[in-house]
Amino acid sequence: MKLPLALTLALSLATIAGHAAEAASPEIARLQIGDHAPDFRLPGLDGRTRSLADYAQADVLMVVFLSNHCPDSNATAPRLIAFAQQMAGRSLAIVAINPNHPEAVSVDELGYSNYTDSFTDMKRYAADLGFVFPYLYDGETQATARAYGCLCTPHLFVFDRARRLRYKGHLDNSRFADPTTVTSTEGREAVEALLAGRPVPVAETAPHGCSTKWLAKRPGIAVKIKRWDSTPVTVEPIDPAGVAALRRNGTGRLRLFNVWATWCVPCVEEFPTLVEAARRFSQREFELITISVDDPAQLSRAKAFLEKQGAGLTPKLAAALKTEGRRTNSYLFQGADTAKLMDALDPGGWQGGVPHTALVSPDGRVLWRHSGVVEETELRRQILAVLGPYFIPGDGTVRGTR
Repeated sequence: MKLPLALTLALSLATIAGHAAEAASPEIARLQIGDHAPDFRLPGLDGRTRSLADYAQADVLMVVFLSNHCPDSNATAPRLIAFAQQMAGRSLAIVAINPNHPEAVSVDELGYSNYTDSFTDMKRYAADLGFVFPYLYDGETQATARAYGCLCTPHLFVFDRARRLRYKGHLDNSRFADPTTVTSTEGREAVEALLAGRPVPVAETAPHGCSTKWLAKRPGIAVKIKRWDSTPVTVEPIDPAGVAALRRNGTGRLRLFNVWATWCVPCVEEFPTLVEAARRFSQREFELITISVDDPAQLSRAKAFLEKQGAGLTPKLAAALKTEGRRTNSYLFQGADTAKLMDALDPGGWQGGVPHTALVSPDGRVLWRHSGVVEETELRRQILAVLGPYFIPGDGTVRGTR
């Protein structure tokens, strides 16, 4: 299912543009070509504190602001790693800096990543991608990001031997992971020119990526969470035929089904993980559908539990369900035999007992199933294996790899 062009453009711009309007503040610098590199003292993943002096031996210094969560940054990072490997043995130092504080990143901004922007997740992220350069954390004070004028991630700054700025902007001009979408490489060319003793061909380009997550965003995020937590939940009865119809899908969305009950301790234990996933992927083509196997007479109890968990619909999903003639993604099974429910949802895949979770493709295939409490990181990994961690050229449909 294609998103309307206007909506696709709006969502893309809202997520990827490193808008100066959001990034700017009275404290942020605007480094000009020829300015000296601001000093810094930042913790690295190895426990060492790094400063500008640690890179004094290199003829060229590249300071690049990256993040763990941003799809544009995720797409650029492998090309940056490959470039660093190609330049090994030459007098180039590359240092990456994460400018974001994790509390300044809303959960629905994490829908392209299995990571947050925390220092702990920086270690996982760098290890998983195979970083070959230091990755430093500036999120606590964001003083370095302000001193350099980091507008977004990625944002690149290249300095000469005297540590004067000779280039700022992007590494290359593509926000996509596919290297064939790259048509200009001004960041790379600036480094190569400086190492060869030539003038930089292009001194400045516009960076592209997710805007820097300044700590000032935290109050707004708190308001958003409060709104999510207070959204009412509608619970509707459902029979095996209704479950089978939902499982057939056909909406263009990836669906995560969870069968649960209020009397089930493991179900209650895992529910916050499901709500986190629903919020994390709420801006993507994704839907959590919960089916309670509480006694049908206990519908009000199931409703109260779901509202306490903050399982209400987001505005985007509510609008999508309205086009299907649905009011909710929360259901209560009406039959006495839960085996019929499981045959309708995941035939042959249920081992008995709840909770049971099934990830269903837009064409109705069960891509992954799990009986028992789901592990948060594994759940996100399974979802991202279908949705992908990058922007994809073209429309907004779900594109599975399996």
